[in-house]
Amino acid sequence: MAKRNIFRGLAAVLALGMCMTGLAGCGSEKRADGKTEIEVVSYKPEAVKAFEKIEKRFNETHDDIHLTISSPNEAMTILKTRFIREDYPDIIAIGGDINYSNFLDADLFDDISDLDEVQTVKQAYLDMDKELEFIPKDGTYALPYVANAAGILYNKDLFEENGWKVPTTWQEFTTLCDEIKQSGTLPLYLGFKDTWTCLAPWNALAVGLTDSDTCNQVNMGNTTFSDTYGPVAEKMRALLDYAEKNPYAYGYNDACTAFARGEAAMYPIGSYAIPQIKSVNPDMNIGSFTFPANDNESDNVLNSGVDLQFCVMDACENKEAAYEVLDFLMNHDSIQSYLDAQNAVPCKDEDFALAPELEDMKPYIQDNRMADYQDHYYPSEMAVDAQIQTFLINQDVDAFLKKFDKDWIRYNRDIIRMTEDYEAGK
Repeated sequence: MAKRNIFRGLAAVLALGMCMTGLAGCGSEKRADGKTEIEVVSYKPEAVKAFEKIEKRFNETHDDIHLTISSPNEAMTILKTRFIREDYPDIIAIGGDINYSNFLDADLFDDISDLDEVQTVKQAYLDMDKELEFIPKDGTYALPYVANAAGILYNKDLFEENGWKVPTTWQEFTTLCDEIKQSGTLPLYLGFKDTWTCLAPWNALAVGLTDSDTCNQVNMGNTTFSDTYGPVAEKMRALLDYAEKNPYAYGYNDACTAFARGEAAMYPIGSYAIPQIKSVNPDMNIGSFTFPANDNESDNVLNSGVDLQFCVMDACENKEAAYEVLDFLMNHDSIQSYLDAQNAVPCKDEDFALAPELEDMKPYIQDNRMADYQDHYYPSEMAVDAQIQTFLINQDVDAFLKKFDKDWIRYNRDIIRMTEDYEAGK
């Protein structure tokens, strides 16, 4: 099959270069000291220090391989540019999202199905990667490393002082919000000035109220967002009754600061916000719980997606050395050091010490009651975060969902056509 339209504007150039010249070699080469150089490019600049420690330990314990891990700003732009130039790193560290889908669709990754490390990953995270495939592919092309989790952060001290209980159903949640509001405390801080923050509660509600493969089902023509996202939109709108006045005047930093100072009892955001909150109030006693989107607790699902995974480039010339790097990255000490630095959730099915703030979510993680962030399937051109913000300002559910469907067809036309062709056996 011909190379598909990926990266939108960059796609044609990338595909042409690959078709004409074939896959060029990676950056792996012999150093002056005789060691094989393995280059990893990560999209997470916030994890530089964590990776520096891992890199240092690897290089101190290996006399045949030298590992270099870089985490540049605007890493995805840099990677796409390098791919066009056929200047491939050996391994890339990216999230489980639409970028992974695009790269995979361009046949850029090595099939690592036979690696022992793949068998150690929780099945839920492997399944998330499979659902990101535009067209089903045989094999495994990413090694999920760590995940994050989105639900609701809460002030444990406030809860204990007032006798408030963690809710497990939507009814319990709204009743709790009413009780907190009546006490004179703000139940929720939203901070929706930064449009991306709208996606945190949206995703957490969506995984509990819709099927994990909703986007794929839309692509196959089996449903529409108007038919599936109505309850998500309605409950998203209901949050406004319990939040700060004009949440569009305050951004992410404002919300983190306000929550850290005790101005709200809860904050619907991901675990990634905890370091920011702690930078304001290091002693804050933070808890977290799965968004209780449903009337029955058993129907609730933790919103947890692959935040970081490793993909060996198909063009890598020293794959055995790259696999040895993966083996080291996946050992217990390497993962634990990353978890400690980033408050992350391990993808490996092994007993790790989690950040105390995530303890309430642990049963969901252990039981694989997890589903991916649905915005991992959204094309960036749709600007879904801005659409959600506009919807919340206007509060017109029908208009919002109609536009969602219209824009989905507009920006996913190629993917929908690919799906249709696949379903038709073409």
